[in-house]
Parts: sequence; C-alpha cells; structure tokens
Amino acid sequence: MAIEQGDVLWSPSAQQINETRLASFMQYLQKHYKKDFDDYASLWQWSVDELEEFWTAVWQFFDIQADGDPGVVLADATMPGAKWFPNVRLNYAEHVFRNADASRPALLARGEDIAPREVSWQQLHDDTAALAAYLRRLGVQPGDRVVSFMPNLPETVVAFLACASLGAIWSSCSPEMGVSVVVDRFQQIEPKVMFAVDSYRYNGKVHDRSAVVNELLDKLPSIEHVIHVAGPAASGTPAWRQSASWKDALASSEPLKFERLPFDHPLWIVYSSGTTGMPKAMVHGHGGIVLTHLKTMQLQHDVRAGDRFMFLGSTGWIVWNLMVGGLLSGATVVLYDGNPSYPDTQSLWQFIDEFGITHFGCGAAFLIQCKKDNLKPGAQADFRSLRSINSTGSPLPLDAYEWVYENIKKDLWLASISGGTDIASGFVACTPILPVSAGEIQCAELGVAAYAFNDEGRAVIDEVGELVITKPMPSMPLYFWNDTDNKRYLESYFDTFPGYWRHGDWIRFTPRGTSVIYGRSDTTINRHGIRMGTAEIYRVVEELPEIRDSLVVDLEYLGRPSYMPLFVVLADGVELDEALVNRIKEQIRSKASARHVPNEVLAVTEIPRTLSGKKMELPVRKLLLGASADKVASPDAMSNPQSLEWYVQFARRLNATVAES
Repeated sequence: MAIEQGDVLWSPSAQQINETRLASFMQYLQKHYKKDFDDYASLWQWSVDELEEFWTAVWQFFDIQADGDPGVVLADATMPGAKWFPNVRLNYAEHVFRNADASRPALLARGEDIAPREVSWQQLHDDTAALAAYLRRLGVQPGDRVVSFMPNLPETVVAFLACASLGAIWSSCSPEMGVSVVVDRFQQIEPKVMFAVDSYRYNGKVHDRSAVVNELLDKLPSIEHVIHVAGPAASGTPAWRQSASWKDALASSEPLKFERLPFDHPLWIVYSSGTTGMPKAMVHGHGGIVLTHLKTMQLQHDVRAGDRFMFLGSTGWIVWNLMVGGLLSGATVVLYDGNPSYPDTQSLWQFIDEFGITHFGCGAAFLIQCKKDNLKPGAQADFRSLRSINSTGSPLPLDAYEWVYENIKKDLWLASISGGTDIASGFVACTPILPVSAGEIQCAELGVAAYAFNDEGRAVIDEVGELVITKPMPSMPLYFWNDTDNKRYLESYFDTFPGYWRHGDWIRFTPRGTSVIYGRSDTTINRHGIRMGTAEIYRVVEELPEIRDSLVVDLEYLGRPSYMPLFVVLADGVELDEALVNRIKEQIRSKASARHVPNEVLAVTEIPRTLSGKKMELPVRKLLLGASADKVASPDAMSNPQSLEWYVQFARRLNATVAES
C-alpha cells in the first residue's frame, strides 16, 4: 500500500534521542539556564522569542573562542542590517583546527577511477599554514578577495581555510562553469589571487580547462597571481600569468596563525544562480557562519566528532560550504568529485557503505533518479554506519520517501531540508528527536522565526503562504557586494513585507510544526482563482513510472484564457500516447487539483536545469511568453544548455499560433 503524506516512517528511539547533540544542549540549558523543555516545539518557541538568550547559550555551549566581550548579543535587530556581537573578534579557521584529532582523518576524498585518499588533521593543518604564509608573501591582507576555479578536492578546502585564517575573502566557482558565468561573478568582487585547476574528470572523461583559465585572466585584470593545481590533464605548470604551482605554494613550513577579526568581517562571497540576470554577490561573516554552522550541523543534523559527513554538490553550490562546516564539529568531511553514478549507478552507495559514511546529503533529484532506475542499494549493503540522509534542492516526493525506506534502510533518519545560498543554512530542516513524516519537513530550525504569511501579512497555520522570517539570523547576508544603498538586497527580500524577510517560497506549516514547500512563489500557478505550487504537480506526475522528469508553466495572456503546458521526460521505451496523456491528467485531477490539469502534455528529452539542479520554470515561462533566449537564461549558468533549443522552437510555434488567432 502506497504511503500518504503525514504517515510516520521513522521515529527515534529513546536511546537514539539521548545520544544526540541536541539532547546534550537541552541538558545544558536545564543546568545553566534552568530551562526545562518538554519537546522540540517549546524549545523552538523559546529560541525565537528570546533570541539573545538563545544565541548566548549557543555561544557558551560551543565554547566560542574570541577576543572581547560577547555580552552585547544583538546591538541592532533591524532587518536588513542587524548587528550581532559587535564587541568580539574571532576566526572561522581557528574553530576548525581546535578539533584536530590524530585518531581520525579530517578529509576523505574520492574521485572517479581514483582510490579514496585520506588527509590527516596534521596534514590539513600543515598545508593550510604553509599556504597562508605564501599568500601573505604575495601581499594578501584581510579583506582581499581570493577566488577558486577548482573542483571538490582537498586542495580546495586547504585554500579556503588558508584564506579564512588570514582574513582574506573566499569565493568559488566550479570548473564546469562557463567563462561568462565565472566572469559575471568574479568581476563584481575584483579578486587579487585565483586558485585554478587545469582540468577535471567527469563521467570518465577529462575536460581540459587551461584555455578557459587564460580567457578568465584576460577578463579579470584585478588578478595578480594564479596558483595552479594539477588536474588529470596536467603536463607541467600552464603558461598563465604570474602562475605558481601548488607544490611551490606549500614549499616552506610555517606556523599556522589565525587573524581574529570582527564578528561581521566577510568570510566568503556566494552567488544567486544568475540564470536570468547578474548574480547577486552575497557576503557572509566569520561569526555568523561559525555560530550558525555549529548550531545547524550539531543541533539540527546531529553531526558529532568522528562522524563522516558527505554532501553531493559542486564547489559552486552552497552545500559545499555547509559540508566543509562539518569540520567545525570535528567530523571527517567526505569529498566526492565527479559523477555519482560513475562507473555505475551502485558505485556511490557501495562507497557510502564501505567507508562508513554516517551522514549523506544530496539533491532530491538524485534520490528520485535512483528510484526511477529501480536501484536496491540495501540488497548489497547493510549501511551499518549510515544514520541519516539529507535531501534538498527541491521537495522530495512521497514515492522517493517510500523508496529510501524500502531499498536502503528501515532505521534511517531521512531529512528533507530547505534553506538557501542566502543564509548558507536552513530555514526549515530537521531534528534528531522528532519522527519523519512522509512528504513533510520536520521543523523550523532553532533561532529561525519562520512563518507562513497570507496576503494580508498575517501568520497562518495549515494554509499555504509566503515563507517569511520575522527576526534576524546571524547568517543572513551582511550585504550584497557593490549594492548601492542596499537596493538589490531590499528588493530581494523586504519589498513585500517591509521589515520581514520574504524568501520567495510557498510553504504550509501543519499544526504539528512540520512543513511542506510548494515551490517558488514567483512561479506559482494561479488558475481560476486557485493557487498551487509547481512542486505539488511534480509530486503526483513523477509518481508515474513512465515519467522521469517534468516541468510545468502557466502562460497568462492579457485578455485570453491561460494556457498551461506540461513537459515530461519519458522513461526509456515509453511513448506519449493518448492513454498516457489521460493517465497523467487524471493523476493531477485526482491527487492535486482539478483546476490545474494541463491544457497540453508534451514529451521532451530534457528539463532545463541550473548548475545546482533546479528546474528553470521562470526562464521557460518567459521564453514561451515571447522573450528572447539570450534574455531569459545564460547557457553557462545551466547544467544542460542544449536543452533550451527545443523550448525556443516550441515558443516560436506557439507565438506564431497566438499571433494568427
């Protein structure tokens, strides 16, 4: 019997709860704050009602190392511009290396066709120290921007930590990104130094990027030095200007020094997708990320010292930053570079079992694909060490929940989470002390005043509304780089409900405190006065075994009825005949909404996606409404730019038909 939304699929035992970091935190609150919470809901309510007391407790529980007085917690609570811990100085990298433990590796790295390699805490420390000293000799100072064009390698982590240790501002793009995408990002921040790889391997093929780096250097004149990291196609140091090899950069041994910086000193700059405009350059601070990643990793995700934490994602996606944050908790961070389904669809699951991964994170699309491929990882492995799977990027459909529990492991904490690049963390996520309900996110994160607002700006329960954050968080962007008068920042989050952060997602909170994300509010379909998030349509359509992927948009013409096409990618050997079209429409009618049955169902070979795997609903909608392809999406910001040509041709036919009528 198929599961239904809200069905409880897993509950932690009393022993499992008692072993969690969250249980330790609650015991700490009881002892030191005389706070005795009966459940997560009451703990969360206190954490948002008493923000300053909560974050003080977080500071003390995690024994934050800093100069100055942490007594002033929130000097200014205005959003945007909240001022946290104004009288302290600290350093992100210092908090990483206080967890050094010779008994376990700091990093475990796996690549295609390459045996996994371990990086000890001592090696990570020594390499970081040597590289930081080299950067100082190049003249890099606190506040200088240092950028990376590298894949998910230990060298990338070392480079980031070296920058953090001396106060340089890190920013990263992955090497599969095209020139225009990288330039759109890095040109805004005028970097001084770049780390670059000459090549990378994906799906068994080597991709040479030497010429790309040369082109980047031509378009980024602020770069004074390049540090070359050898890839699989390396044949010596490339002829890049002011270039040095990784080996040369680490040649001299130096003690590791930590520059303690103001709480809001920039740590890194991360970017919005940039598929339809110049990407927003979001700045996060040392203090906000240290506090938030300790809280999120340990209290929400239950990452403990000695755990092995892996999250599939490129170095250009915020999940890489979050994963590296596992080092703050003393976990071994597991880096995977390449196609997770290479050389076969079972290989990653075998690696997870063999190397004792305790926490595995991925985009929902990966789990959906495994289900569509009819994989049964649990038939070949017992996953004895695996405690949790995190799913993000898009809502996880019910049949994917069912697949995980039937085909991986019964006693498993499957956590669907939703946050963003914007905060480098989660808004609504997970807790190890609550059950997993099918199709629902477990809770709002501690310290995150998350609510669903209706059109009148009132918080509602059991109704779909805008995801709104009513109180500041330490990891909200300090500002956008080169954003005069905070114009783009205000437009992005604060135009709809002044003083409150509107994230742009449709969400419903249940009376039990769980939540359901219904998709982006700017792509919500409003048909016949009824709004529905696209995620609800995908959920029911992609339950059908014949459908591998889908995308829906609603085209609202002034003075004309709306036209809603549904694009579907079919399973191998399946044809889109009238019977299947009728099944798809009936599936939507009976399980989602009779008012949201598509006007037409069309078979396509691919759904356009961003580099982080998100479906490109808004760009496709704009394209079909008549915008030119170069105005709706940058091919270099897409994972499959060739997919857009079909929609370009379809848009021409569609608009010609409209013009004739």
